[in-house]
Amino acid sequence: MTHAQPRTSPWKTRLALYWQLVRADRPVGWLLLLWPTWWGLWLAAEGVPPLWTLAVFSAGVWLTRSAGCVINDYADRWLDPHVERTRGRPLATGAVRGREALALFAVLMLVAFALVLTLNRLTVYLSFVGIALAASYPYLKRYTYLPQVYLGLAFGWGIPMAFAAIRGEVPALAWLLYVANIAWATAYDTWYAMVDRDDDLRMGSKSTAILFGELDLIAQGVLYAVFFVALWLVGERAGLGAYYWSGVGAALVLVGWEFWIARGRDRAKLFRAFLHNHWVGAVVFAGLALDYAQA
Repeated sequence: MTHAQPRTSPWKTRLALYWQLVRADRPVGWLLLLWPTWWGLWLAAEGVPPLWTLAVFSAGVWLTRSAGCVINDYADRWLDPHVERTRGRPLATGAVRGREALALFAVLMLVAFALVLTLNRLTVYLSFVGIALAASYPYLKRYTYLPQVYLGLAFGWGIPMAFAAIRGEVPALAWLLYVANIAWATAYDTWYAMVDRDDDLRMGSKSTAILFGELDLIAQGVLYAVFFVALWLVGERAGLGAYYWSGVGAALVLVGWEFWIARGRDRAKLFRAFLHNHWVGAVVFAGLALDYAQA
């Protein structure tokens, strides 16, 4: 006598697919968005920010990153089935329909916007730019070789919003930190694009990895140099001390290790270099937070 296997309820199956669609099982992308947002919050507040503001931005990071993953997969549903790394995603396999994805994107963004409405008017206004960046980013790879730069613009938008929420203005220091993030995000997402370069070339998708070609490692060196120069200028202008500089120094060592493992352009090692960047963001934040804590 055989026993029937327990059946998974349909709603649990749908939730599991949505969980996969928003990459909730892969927190590195959330951390890559969280660290620069926290840089901005701590710099703007010159220490620990107001707890409600911290909670709104932290939750907002998760919501907008999740929404970004959904709209990215929706935009790439023509490409993902043909790319080795992405062919198992719910939209690529057809397990989730396009209209479901759009509805999930709308819900996530509406919840994030509801949180922003508890902050001041300037922050609310800036959030509209953030929505536009998040919604349009996935389509850039069809028309330009610079979608990684646009990702930097989108992933760093929490920085000017953080200053707006805490100070009611966006000073030059905020834009300098924003530039640092753009360079950093462009660099780490280029590691990611180098993983998919062969598939992207075959399918006609564009990226900085394709644009840089054989000069990719040199271009990466330039991008990370811009990142560290901008961090140096931030530290100088904000009058930060030894803890901050130690954090930046640790980040420099970590980036050096990324270049070491990526030098052979092996796909698995390039992906490790990409994932490793959340530690870069973490040590910069640790140095910044410790510096203000001991002030």
